[in-house]
Amino acid sequence: MVDLRVERVDGEAGQRDWRYVHNLIIPTDPLSADEVRERAGRHRLDVAYVGDVLVGCMTVRPPEDGTPVATVIARILPEHRERGLGTLLYAHGLAQARELGAERIRTVVLESNPQGLRFALARGFVEVERYLLPGDSVPFIDLEAGLKPAGAEGARGSGST
Repeated sequence: MVDLRVERVDGEAGQRDWRYVHNLIIPTDPLSADEVRERAGRHRLDVAYVGDVLVGCMTVRPPEDGTPVATVIARILPEHRERGLGTLLYAHGLAQARELGAERIRTVVLESNPQGLRFALARGFVEVERYLLPGDSVPFIDLEAGLKPAGAEGARGSGST
């Protein structure tokens, strides 16, 4: 079993690591340091390490407007995929979503990330929307699933998001 360490983004070093992973995996929508700071005020941002090696990041967007839907986005750097890290990081995000009162989960995958899409589909997500950001040519895919009871996620999948 891999010893994944997940830390809440707190300060410049965490924001820098989170931004690095996000911008590498989502090159069509790179974020500035200021944009990451702003997001950290609205969402739960975490970074993931194995030992001292950065392997991924996560975003949990809390439910809004009285709806019981949270968004959990787990990202694993390509060179660290297929090791179960995505599964561990995703389970961490689901636990946070539960704490926030979520009953349903959304996730977002860039269409050019087939591993991430397979990861989401293997966990029961279904596509609900595809959209392009202004000026982009690669669509984002929004997917949604019901929130299973704690511990029901299992260790299926490859950790490829």
